Amino acid sequence: MSRSASLNAAQRAADLDALASGEVVDVLVIGGGVTGAGAALDAASRGLTVALVERHDLAFGTSRWSSKLVHGGLRYLAQGAVGIAMESARERGIMLARTAPHLVRPIPIVTPLLPEISRRDEQAMRVGLKLGDSLRRAAGTSVEVLPRSRKVGYAEAVKLGGAVRRDGLRGALVMWDGQLEDDARLVVALARTAASHGARIVTRAEVLEAGRSGARVRDTLTGAEHEIRARAVVNATGVWAGTLAEGLTLRPSRGSHLVLDNRRLGNLPGTINVPVPGERNRWVFAIGHPGGRAYVGLTDAPFEGLVPDVPEAPEEDVDFLLNTLSSALDVPLGRDDVLGTYAGLRPLVDTGAAEGGRTADISRRHVVMTGDDGVVTVTGGKLTTYRHMAEEAIDAAVAAGGLEGGQCRTQALPLIGAAPPLELARVDAPRRLVDRFGTEAPRVLAEAGGAPELLEPVDSRLRRDRRRAGLRAAPRGRARRGRRARPAHAHRPGAA
Repeated sequence: MSRSASLNAAQRAADLDALASGEVVDVLVIGGGVTGAGAALDAASRGLTVALVERHDLAFGTSRWSSKLVHGGLRYLAQGAVGIAMESARERGIMLARTAPHLVRPIPIVTPLLPEISRRDEQAMRVGLKLGDSLRRAAGTSVEVLPRSRKVGYAEAVKLGGAVRRDGLRGALVMWDGQLEDDARLVVALARTAASHGARIVTRAEVLEAGRSGARVRDTLTGAEHEIRARAVVNATGVWAGTLAEGLTLRPSRGSHLVLDNRRLGNLPGTINVPVPGERNRWVFAIGHPGGRAYVGLTDAPFEGLVPDVPEAPEEDVDFLLNTLSSALDVPLGRDDVLGTYAGLRPLVDTGAAEGGRTADISRRHVVMTGDDGVVTVTGGKLTTYRHMAEEAIDAAVAAGGLEGGQCRTQALPLIGAAPPLELARVDAPRRLVDRFGTEAPRVLAEAGGAPELLEPVDSRLRRDRRRAGLRAAPRGRARRGRRARPAHAHRPGAA
């Protein structure tokens, strides 16, 4: 089945009406985050009939509070979790090269070699980076996509490190990873691609009860309740998964971030890593992001109590991030430098191995389980590995529902807007739009035809960002074309 990928009010109403009228789908996915949207795409691309319901909007939960990185798993390798590290490296390569090259790009990860890092620690880190290179090769990612790690001298460390402290700087270690343009945009692209394969995507639909034959949902826009019938049900509600899955214990971990003006960090071209004093294999990082912003993270603190819809970064997290990052900068950061904060809750699965310990020590491995009620639950893991999590969840749903589904296709299935870098370079639209919408960027510009005010920023602080992106108010009657987009890899990874 193939249809429009548009997700709008009219399509939502039509999808909900069809489901409420008794249509039986093969797979009902509960949860519109990255894993749920990925599961809907996986099932729909196998030829199964699919519905996805989400209580709020797509990417409302943890999926929009990420670090906007597609990690290769080096941290997990340092912890001895070889399987998770390999899975992460493989999935990173798939996103960079095939499924989402318009949303994911290479980014240099720089560790400044300051006096706080001893020569012995430096050697240990270089060994780790070499292992990371081995992971990249084993995952099939070429050096043209992600260059090899290397050590650079003082001059290049200053160039890549932005406002890094010069006193005692003896160079830097550089590796490459993936940067995600927009985490919520990835989720929307997954859902729209699933819709193009026939999936019904219904947001603002709260699940009240779920079982092997479907779910009872409430339309939060009208208050009406409906029964949705399905042959298999997948619970992909992330940190809320335990509310629908008996016997599942989660230990949520809070990850807080700061938002800064990147000029304050010397216009970072990539990421700088700063070791947390007294910790092994724990870092604070700052990431330069297109549009003049920078993100600083990450905390890993246990979260207790009722899970909120929108978590907040507490004051102690803000102080921790500012103080740790400031230790590596020429001029320390202050509270006045913070433009905003955000926090997300990781759905870590408590296996009992780290009971009473830190959430930082709990495995990031995902779990797929089929309950006594027949509902398949998938949770844990991380954004980078969403595709593999979704594949295993749909494999389990096919088994639980006795469905006849084909093999997983998502490893080679480009998302809407995806194209090779050279093709993206030829898209006639501003770079910033191409980085978010890929080949659909001209359609976004066309929406402003006859209404130039639609190209104006919603916040005056974004005017500088608009100018950098090549956006200008269009003459009435048409949308003016911005400067031609450069390729996603225009700053050539090998140049650093």
